[in-house]
Amino acid sequence: MLKDIANGVLITCLILAASMLIPMVGIFCSLLLPLPTLYYRIKLGRTISALIPIIGLVMLVIVMNTFPFDIVFVAALLIIGFSLGELLESQFSIEKTVLVTCGLVFLGGAFSLILISAATGHSLLADFSQSVANNREFLLQLYQSMGLPAEGIPDFTRFLDEIQKIVIRILPALVITTTFFVVWINLLLGRSLLKSRHMGYPAYDRLNLWQAPDHLVWGIIGCGLLMLIPDDFSQTIGLNGLITLMMVYFFQGIAIVSFFFEKMKVPRFAKVMLYALLVLQEVLLVVIVIGFIDVWANFRKLATTKP
Repeated sequence: MLKDIANGVLITCLILAASMLIPMVGIFCSLLLPLPTLYYRIKLGRTISALIPIIGLVMLVIVMNTFPFDIVFVAALLIIGFSLGELLESQFSIEKTVLVTCGLVFLGGAFSLILISAATGHSLLADFSQSVANNREFLLQLYQSMGLPAEGIPDFTRFLDEIQKIVIRILPALVITTTFFVVWINLLLGRSLLKSRHMGYPAYDRLNLWQAPDHLVWGIIGCGLLMLIPDDFSQTIGLNGLITLMMVYFFQGIAIVSFFFEKMKVPRFAKVMLYALLVLQEVLLVVIVIGFIDVWANFRKLATTKP
């Protein structure tokens, strides 16, 4: 048991170190942070496995001497892993597992950030805005260091200013969709890991048959109508809601793609290459559109009535 705890802490710390110290690749490493906590939660049980994320978080605070908001971010990822382990063991449905996990992360994160803001006097929005501004300056310096034409700097600066405004405006949607994506990735990876080790896992239906509730279409319509109102507040709510719902239809689109990959018996390496294309914005939008149109088209010919 002590060996398992040590292994769990070591793996967690290695992923933490990679996510913070390796440029560019680090963000992908951070997506895997919940996985060790999930695995050892199922293997060791609730009480013993809780030591792994706690020790990992304490070591982060001691070694990295990092900013409080970074600690909240890491803690949220570890909570995702532990919550997924709890809910998988409790045999929750796939929808409840995702929604409850995300809800716990949102509530815990919001409460922690409010406490930290009150204790340190830092405003979350101000700190986030400063972080975006720092990235803007970094990109501007990178543009200049590449020896690109000086006459293009004003246009590039205006472009970065517009991006900064948009990012701050859609911050709620970015937080929600990122959380959903991290939960989804770790749910899929956790399923594969647990099955390979012959450990317990809920008997979900085939995930490539999953579909969003039909009435969610009204949410898309409502958000679209809000964006037509000539009011910044209404448009911001509509925009954030629309981006969040697009993530739901992205999941449905991926399920459709996976369904046809399975039906056509596409080789594993080809699947990996094709899924990698999702980093391209155009391909991502096509998947979302496929998921949305499936409400009417029913590409997989699923039964329209459920027991």
